[in-house]
Amino acid sequence: MDVLIVEDDDSMAAALTAAVSSTGHHATRVSRGTDALLRHRESDVILLDLGLPDMDGLEVLRKLRQVTDAPILILTARDDERSVVLGLRSGADDYLIKPVKLAELLARIEAVTRRAMIAGGRKGTHLGIGELSIDLDRRVAQAAGRELSLTPTEFDLLALLAKNAGSVVTREQILDALWGDAFLASSRALDVHLTGLRAKLSLPGFIVNVRGVGYRIEADPR
Repeated sequence: MDVLIVEDDDSMAAALTAAVSSTGHHATRVSRGTDALLRHRESDVILLDLGLPDMDGLEVLRKLRQVTDAPILILTARDDERSVVLGLRSGADDYLIKPVKLAELLARIEAVTRRAMIAGGRKGTHLGIGELSIDLDRRVAQAAGRELSLTPTEFDLLALLAKNAGSVVTREQILDALWGDAFLASSRALDVHLTGLRAKLSLPGFIVNVRGVGYRIEADPR
């Protein structure tokens, strides 16, 4: 697996490169956002710092999301809620605060790449529930005839709930399915993606919150 590390701090980049290489993966390091936009095609997963010297990392993220579906993990010292929300809503698959435990980072890389591989290998399947239509093969969703502009994680969340329409999907099941580990993944990340998904659907009451358990899409929503 080819990992693109976008990090301007030399010591941090060296540590990340060593950690990635220790598991048999190939790491490429760049220090500028413009270089990341040029090199992304060679990568299976991207580790992105937000404090870059030439452009803000969130801008790099938004530009990357226009051209690639590769998993993107943000690694940054920005721990304020606004930055976390902006990062996840802009298309990041995960958001880690520095200093990052390298074992946890590797586990999260495995989780997001595993999910991407499963999504990529899925057979062409179409789901239709009320005003919602999902093409799992093309990864396109429509609500009331409108094509939705979803981040990769928002699409996976919607597809998971739709495939289990009529049944409650627990928070733990969602975290495990989307991030690979219900206890490793961030519950706050799920809340952000769910809020963004509901806003884009614009279908009030479509995703039901089952208090203290999880979420459900009604099999035949009215």
